[in-house]
Amino acid sequence: MRQAGLAVNNVATPQWILVSEVGGMSSELWLGLDTGGTYTDAVLLQAGGGVLCSAKALTTREDLAIGLGGAIRAILDKIPAGHTRADVRLVSVSTTLATNAVVEKRFSPICSILVGFDEAMANRSGLRASEDSSPVECIAGGHTAVGDEQAALDEHAVRAIIAKHDHRVEAYAVAASFSVRNPSHELRVRQIVREITHKPVTCAHELTSKLDAPRRALTAALNARLTPQIRHLVEAVSAVLDAESIKAPLMVVKGDGSLMRSDVALDCPVETILSGPAASVVGAGFLTGLSDFLVSDMGGTTTDVAVVTNGRPVINSEGALVGGWRTMVEAVDVHTHGLGGDSEIRLDRAGNLLIGPRRAMPLSLLVKQWPATLDKLRHQASLERYPERSGQFVVRSREKGASDTLSPAHRAVWDSLGDEPQLASSLITSTAALRTLESLADLGLVLFAAFTPSDAMHLLGLQNDWNVEAALCGAQILVKEERNIRRYLTAASVEDLCARVRESVVRRSGRVVLEAALAQDPGLQNLGQGFGPLGDRLLDDTVSGKRFSTLLSAGLGLDRALVAIGAPVSSYYPEVAQRLGSPLAIPDFAAVCNAVGAVAGTVSQTVDILINQPTFKVFRVHDPAALKSFENYELALAHARQVAEALAMNAALKAGASAPRVEVEVLEKRAHNGDEIYVAEATVRATATGRPLAALGVSG
Repeated sequence: MRQAGLAVNNVATPQWILVSEVGGMSSELWLGLDTGGTYTDAVLLQAGGGVLCSAKALTTREDLAIGLGGAIRAILDKIPAGHTRADVRLVSVSTTLATNAVVEKRFSPICSILVGFDEAMANRSGLRASEDSSPVECIAGGHTAVGDEQAALDEHAVRAIIAKHDHRVEAYAVAASFSVRNPSHELRVRQIVREITHKPVTCAHELTSKLDAPRRALTAALNARLTPQIRHLVEAVSAVLDAESIKAPLMVVKGDGSLMRSDVALDCPVETILSGPAASVVGAGFLTGLSDFLVSDMGGTTTDVAVVTNGRPVINSEGALVGGWRTMVEAVDVHTHGLGGDSEIRLDRAGNLLIGPRRAMPLSLLVKQWPATLDKLRHQASLERYPERSGQFVVRSREKGASDTLSPAHRAVWDSLGDEPQLASSLITSTAALRTLESLADLGLVLFAAFTPSDAMHLLGLQNDWNVEAALCGAQILVKEERNIRRYLTAASVEDLCARVRESVVRRSGRVVLEAALAQDPGLQNLGQGFGPLGDRLLDDTVSGKRFSTLLSAGLGLDRALVAIGAPVSSYYPEVAQRLGSPLAIPDFAAVCNAVGAVAGTVSQTVDILINQPTFKVFRVHDPAALKSFENYELALAHARQVAEALAMNAALKAGASAPRVEVEVLEKRAHNGDEIYVAEATVRATATGRPLAALGVSG
């Protein structure tokens, strides 16, 4: 997919593979994997059929191979009669690793080389504000808007930068002004870097063909920083597959829901941002067969809502926004809310329930994994008054090397935790101690265990996966704490608490679905704010199931199907859909929908070739191989079409497509010269789409 001078965009998101497209049942099996924050999911699909079976294993962030191996071995043990491991001909994985790394700012050190940038452009990229102190260097060079050289490339400066920084960085990012119009300086810098060192180099023009050099530089830097995380994932999956004698190509889901071979993913890991939510959208379409719907994916940490129209997810053309970084990676337009089955539940000073946004390990899951913690919970539940953070535990993560850069104070706390969960009340002896633990939690080094919606659903009988007594102890502690805060309240009970938790989750889930729907209509996306208290009341009454007025008929309804996926949704979404007046689909295998979407997608690559006029009546084609000028627009257009089709086809084949088909569209900008109307600029867009190669029984 990545070729010299080639910018591949993903503006045309493919449909998922429908059964009718495959052409009949087959003995071939597809293995889908998804590494989430809590669980690693695995599914087996039969080519031309549906999902055969699924399996789960706890995600092991300290060593992904452990969780992946558990999920893969569990699913292979379920291979139905008549099939063998040799029938597994395609493996594909979706992951939240890149997204989480950006959000948590867990980056590898890199050096960014900005060619032709002035100081204002460099500062606008945001690279110098990075917390990891990665060097950012500006050198002479770059091109103009029509692709002409604005200054000679300072090759001496490139070599000096490498000599200065190479010992402390793991990769390089290169971005030049107007490189999408002429990539020669970026390519030359990469060539020089590779002559001196073997470290990875990302060129900005290979990730996007859009203007805005500072954002291109940021996207290139994120790509370089994410390479180790995706390499770890690919190596972990490959090692497990080799150990289990699975010989099949490995694919990775991109942020637009399409697929690419794992070796291509190693070159462009930034394209896996929002891979998990994208896979959930593809999986929802595959499992339901619907083409127009909203999908709400409720996981342990967040609820992600996306809109699908005519079988294609709505794409955020502005680029994925993750962790405050606005990238130039086009991905599914996902509306994310910090609400999940594992959201921490606590009380404010007035005794009101607060749910999220921090994720916690459910107490019922904690005791299932560490049975000895139950006695400590029982003891705390028997007390009438509690120290701060009662009913909570702190669990240390054991990520390899993750604590190496901690301050001495943070490292001392992290080292003291040990491998067994510890009562939070015994650790939090001061405000400073609490801040230290919360800081470690933000870094992903520790995890709080606390009462969560999942615990409440266990007590209401809507879930039955883990230890119910642990959930009961956590609820009893919260009820007594609430009574102590709100002294007049004497009727509170565990059942009442759990019912209020469920009602809160239902209302907030309905609200995020409505907000995602309203965001599709310009002018309505801020209904609650733009219409003041009246609009906010309308939204609240709708999700609460209340009448807006005793005499007026007013309300909001969802005008298409709502697909709910994720392990917790059956506990909440029947009520959500009823209040929104929408048909609800919770498909079979909804709890592993991301893993289904990982193998139900197609390969799709789009290439844009620009035609503009550096001077009147001279049409320049920005062919990555070499700029070419024509005196006739039709000749320029024909050449641009030929180049775009060939590059899109090659990119799709490299990404793993089988016999891709190419579609071409021409986007023209016209201008007036007196009475004459002429083409001032045109973009030839070629999109090549095909099923993964292994899906047709070809391996290798």
